[in-house]
Amino acid sequence: MNVTYDCPHCGRATRTEFDEQSSHLTCLHCGGEKAIPTGAVQSAGMTRCVVCPSEELFLRKDFPQHVGVTIVVVGLAASCIPWYFHNWYGTFAILFTTALVDVVLYLVMGDMLQCYRCHAQYRGTPNLGQHEAFSLETHERHRQQQARLPKGPPAAGTLAGKDGQGA
Repeated sequence: MNVTYDCPHCGRATRTEFDEQSSHLTCLHCGGEKAIPTGAVQSAGMTRCVVCPSEELFLRKDFPQHVGVTIVVVGLAASCIPWYFHNWYGTFAILFTTALVDVVLYLVMGDMLQCYRCHAQYRGTPNLGQHEAFSLETHERHRQQQARLPKGPPAAGTLAGKDGQGA
């Protein structure tokens, strides 16, 4: 199994191998270590995120979303040329070919787990079927919690930083 996550020490994305006997994750860039919570990794699969305290993971395709969107946009743009020249067969041939490529990629690509809270990505984990697909409600709850977290101490020179009382 491996996890791709943003290192809490240096902030850079790193990918680390781990198994159920591993006790910590080590960043490849800065060497910073992150302890793996007890019971997070079992032979039956992942029970929670090993990077953050979240227990909510979702199942998704292991394919970069920006590549899929690019395929669709290129297909749409390419279909505009025959559309302009009133070549309906060419237009729909391009659109259907683009859709076919998208469906084939969807069927061929494997699955992975992703954490709602820290967006850590888990590949090679067993029993992916025990996790559910993406839930917009759960995602929105985590997004709202992240928005309410303080961003750190106010910078010197700001209204809140000068007298500690704010505006």
